[in-house]
Amino acid sequence: MTRVAAVDCGTNSIRLLVADADPGTGELVDLDRRMTIVRLGQGVDRTGRLAPEALERTFAACKEYAAVIKEHGAERVRFVATSASRDAENRDDFVRGVLDILGVEPEVITGDQEAEFSFTGATKELSGRTDLAKPYLVVDIGGGSTEFVVGDDHVRGARSVDIGCVRMTERHLVHDGVVADPPTPAQIDAMRADIEAALDLVEQSVPLHEAHTLVGLAGSVTTVSAIAQNLPAYDPGAIHHSRVPYARVREITESLLASTHAERAAIPSMHPGRVDVIGAGALLLLSIMERIGAEEVVVSEHDILDGIAWKAAEDLQ
Repeated sequence: MTRVAAVDCGTNSIRLLVADADPGTGELVDLDRRMTIVRLGQGVDRTGRLAPEALERTFAACKEYAAVIKEHGAERVRFVATSASRDAENRDDFVRGVLDILGVEPEVITGDQEAEFSFTGATKELSGRTDLAKPYLVVDIGGGSTEFVVGDDHVRGARSVDIGCVRMTERHLVHDGVVADPPTPAQIDAMRADIEAALDLVEQSVPLHEAHTLVGLAGSVTTVSAIAQNLPAYDPGAIHHSRVPYARVREITESLLASTHAERAAIPSMHPGRVDVIGAGALLLLSIMERIGAEEVVVSEHDILDGIAWKAAEDLQ
């Protein structure tokens, strides 16, 4: 077993996984898995730059993670940065800050690389399942972008598009700095149109309709699963590999888009950092299910973070 640390820095959250990995057997044993909402992508869609306060929040989380990595004695660290840092004019400030704190340079990966990592992380442990037909469509709904990957043992097609729960919220649901509470039908329709246009782009290069199993990743999807199960608190064990029917996703999405901030915040399994963006995230999931005619979504707690960890372990072989 090889001890590795993986950091996934997205638009909305930064996450750490320290694990013992054996690429030969496919075994990955978690030692520490944590997430911090830092909203690195705050305002990037509008300004093209990472906000100073967003960088400050992110660097604070990096300092916490550096202590955890040191405590566990990881042999290899990989830090992957996704949508927000790809888009920002001042991403060099971000790279320097991470290097100073963690001693590794963040890999600002392309959307296609992001999709590959997500697919590996989500499907490596599904290969022996006889109840989930291949090929899989893995959908990773992030803050700034969403990745689509179709594959079985190997990727057949992948595409990243700039629709995510934070980006859709900021683009369509924020007026004068305030998130609509709840959004108007016109705002929801505008979001829908944006999502449908992005799905049209995805279908040009990814065979979405060849997939037999939809696997959903990241916080918007896992939160929908937690709500569907009426969990009294967020429970990764109950969420991982849960299956949520289309009708339940539609019901939850409609409820979230009709609710106020206070009503969403009162949901027991809701992370405070997702309260304002979960409506857009749920609508993304619903729209994808409708586009491909999915009867259910298989929810995975294992995603790009696990894919980064596997890659870090393979680097040491």
